[in-house]
Amino acid sequence: MKILMAAAENDALPRGKVGGIGDVVRDIPIALGKIDQQVDVVTPGYGAFSKLEGAQHVTSLEVTFGSQQEKVDIFKVSFKKSAKNASKNVTQWVIEHPLFAIGGAGKIYCDDPSNRPFASDASKFALFSAAVAKAVICDVFGKIDVLHLHDWHTAMVSVLRAFDPEYQQLKAIKTVFTIHNIALQGIRPFDGDESSLKAWFPYLAFDYSKINDPRYHDCYNPMRAGITLSDKVHAVSPTYAKEILLPSNIEQGHFGGEGLEHDLRFAADTGRLHGILNGCEYPEITKAPLKLKALLTLSAKEVVKWLDDKPLVDQAHLVAATRLAQVANKQYKKQPLVLTSVGRITDQKVRLFQEVMPNGKTALEHLLAILADDGVFILLGSGDKKLEEFLTKIAVNHSNFIFLKGYSEALSINMYNSGDLFLMPSSFEPCGISQMLSMRAGQPCLAHSVGGLSDTISHNMNGFTFNGDNPLQQAENMLSCFHSVLALKKHSPTEWATISDNALKSRFLWSDVAHDYIKHLYNSH
Repeated sequence: MKILMAAAENDALPRGKVGGIGDVVRDIPIALGKIDQQVDVVTPGYGAFSKLEGAQHVTSLEVTFGSQQEKVDIFKVSFKKSAKNASKNVTQWVIEHPLFAIGGAGKIYCDDPSNRPFASDASKFALFSAAVAKAVICDVFGKIDVLHLHDWHTAMVSVLRAFDPEYQQLKAIKTVFTIHNIALQGIRPFDGDESSLKAWFPYLAFDYSKINDPRYHDCYNPMRAGITLSDKVHAVSPTYAKEILLPSNIEQGHFGGEGLEHDLRFAADTGRLHGILNGCEYPEITKAPLKLKALLTLSAKEVVKWLDDKPLVDQAHLVAATRLAQVANKQYKKQPLVLTSVGRITDQKVRLFQEVMPNGKTALEHLLAILADDGVFILLGSGDKKLEEFLTKIAVNHSNFIFLKGYSEALSINMYNSGDLFLMPSSFEPCGISQMLSMRAGQPCLAHSVGGLSDTISHNMNGFTFNGDNPLQQAENMLSCFHSVLALKKHSPTEWATISDNALKSRFLWSDVAHDYIKHLYNSH
């Protein structure tokens, strides 16, 4: 088959990734290519990818957008240098237009003000979707059997396919829509704003009931459009595919369909919704773990780089530098326990750490009190400013907590490889990749049993899980689970070694995912 994947991110290209979509769009095409499928991957060029070494300009097209013709340029590009296993059956494409570089060259997403959420991105991705649709009907990619759209950014292709006379021939192509994170939906007004459906496609006659937002009736919801208008809908783990059939209930700590549960239930009832877990790469040669001292030295080097990058000194970096030096000089009575965590600092990832316990202290403070002098918790990530401030404040007051505010590929790899226990108390997790990366290195995880974490971690087998009927109970169960994990590590070294070994041997292979895509998403009717 010939499959065209359209996405906002693609980690096959340098700096082509912000989150998990980038990993999936990098890896699944290669796995499909290995079983003789032809896969073409297309993303916006963001004013940067088309300038990569070896980029070839293939063609220019005129696309109707915002009552005029916009010229877009289409390039073929090569895999980034580190992609040793790039497949001969995978072709990388980017589409360029000045609008795609709106946040600055190479910037994938813009941070729009809260009174106009998604405004810049929605316009950019609406034009990108129209450009993809035009390129398909102009045979730029050759004959396509399956059109695979990833998340809300590319859902407009399904709208044009359903309602725009110019793109009617797309109806003959099987269309699949993947939900990577239902919480981000790209909602914009139908009209009355330069970033609105009517502004982008003023001529378009559409079925309002298929694409409106169920909560904001004067708004267009791309995520909903992708779900209602595609032939198949795919969620990135079996458990997540079930969770999103229920409404979200924040009081109970359940993150579900975020208003789209009715459409998802209909998709499930009609056999269109499938939960297929993402995979992970398993390199033949693995990096040796670092001793704590070496990990602290590497961390200190990164902090110096971050300090050097900014004209103003960031308090988080100063606190981290101090803590790194203190822990490096600390004399532990016995081998210290190294807790690690790597990820974007978002409400989804940090919320349970912030849960206030009955005595007025946060769950994270309790966790550090349980850890006490037995080890250190190193957390790497950046994101939401308020949450960064929360973590920095905890680091100021707790000498066994190091918050590394930033991102570093080298540091994250070594944290996955060198920790004893990886913490992932996500409030929800569509699939998750961090748990797979730490398990692959033989570091078991302590995780909230939701979404893909439920599908990858079995309690006391290859890791440790907790749940609960509301956020407070979830936080309490996280702490009691942590307590028993520490006891297990201390008193049952053989059982601990078995669990670590089971984590190391757990396999979530892209080759299996590829076969599932073909069976459930591409072939079945």
